Amino acid sequence: MKNMGEAVYILGVKIHQDHSKKLFSLSQETYFKKIIKQFHMNIADLIDTPMDKSCVLIRKLCLKIEEEKKRMVKVPYASVVGSLMYAMMCTRPFLCSAVGAVNKYQSNPTPNIR
Repeated sequence: MKNMGEAVYILGVKIHQDHSKKLFSLSQETYFKKIIKQFHMNIADLIDTPMDKSCVLIRKLCLKIEEEKKRMVKVPYASVVGSLMYAMMCTRPFLCSAVGAVNKYQSNPTPNIR
């Protein structure tokens, strides 16, 4: 075992320690930037809350036409939801209800869910 100094990043989580003020913080800013770039979400509308109150998730909006289902197969919906779940479990518990809501649609995602 070798002392490599204080940890700065662990599994994509940045660790900040201020010994003089006895503060410790975790940040996933880099992880979120990676997700945004990886899934081409830089064009998405930004909101201040985990889930926009105008967003309506209704099962009857799920895809029923085979052409639409085939088109949505190319969308990495499950990967995006999984990435958000990781962030939620590590440092963002307030995302729980929003991630849980969109998670219900993994088997039949629709472009109406944003």
